[in-house]
Amino acid sequence: MPRTICTAKMCEFGPHFEILQDGGFEVATVPAEVDLRKEPDRVVEQVEGFDAILAGAEIYSREVLEQLPDLKVISRYGVGFDAVDLQAADDLGIAVTITPGVNHHSVAEQAFALLMGVARLTRSQDRAVRSGKWERALTPRVWGSTIGIVGLGRIGQAVATRAIGMGMQVLAYDPFPNQSFVAEHQIKLVDLDELLKQSDYVTLHLPVTSETIDIINKETLAKMKSGSVLINTARGGLVDEEALIEALQSGHLRAAGLDVFKKEPLPVESPLINLENVLLSCHIGGLDKESHRDAYAMAAQNIVKLYQGDWPQECVVNLKNTTGWQWPK
Repeated sequence: MPRTICTAKMCEFGPHFEILQDGGFEVATVPAEVDLRKEPDRVVEQVEGFDAILAGAEIYSREVLEQLPDLKVISRYGVGFDAVDLQAADDLGIAVTITPGVNHHSVAEQAFALLMGVARLTRSQDRAVRSGKWERALTPRVWGSTIGIVGLGRIGQAVATRAIGMGMQVLAYDPFPNQSFVAEHQIKLVDLDELLKQSDYVTLHLPVTSETIDIINKETLAKMKSGSVLINTARGGLVDEEALIEALQSGHLRAAGLDVFKKEPLPVESPLINLENVLLSCHIGGLDKESHRDAYAMAAQNIVKLYQGDWPQECVVNLKNTTGWQWPK
């Protein structure tokens, strides 16, 4: 009987157990006290001997993958796959899948929660009232402002429709945009430099690739409109945090709303912790009850489909030049 282990956090409940068991798998979980993101040296120890992993954000480097000869599938919970060395997975014949289309509404809601929290000074207002102070301040109105969406995939599109409902002017940058969506919602496509120059709010919705690492850096931050706001609910790897801190401290950026970071959990010694013009959350953008359920279901279904000889094309992110992949029996 093939074996799957669930390493993703909060995997103790959800539909994946039944889906995998009905598909003929023995299912195990990593002990609750083990956090493979904080203890990457324990990944091999926990997952060796398993045929498939329903994976979280722990790192699967070439060194790790080469120590897992039984592994056939890494099925990621979520849409990020930057923690997996895809070239190594290709070389070893390991299929890597993600769960697209299940959490875009959740991420879009978090992006707007951060945007509105920054715009309406939610953090400082809450703290002032709790301390017995009554501090009122004037802030720019969100209605009528311009939002620049960097990446117009499912999540970017979900942000765009919400922004339109908020009365915002919508700019977008995407190398391969959905033209029918753009036309339907009258979104203005611009290059990245123009988006940064014109936007009052810049929100990131890109994967981390070799082309997008630190796409927000000292040079691109300098191109952003003075007094603008950066929102990141995508991946911490998109932002040069040192450059961002400098832009926030100097006042060039009015504020930032951040759900993701270079290192997670965010170290308490990070200067971001003490900046008054930063609103922080702990990578919960894609996490609500519905997306949790649907992501675990799809991650489990991807494993079962591959075992049964199906190929979930939309979900497989590697093996692009491979044909006839089969689950080794």
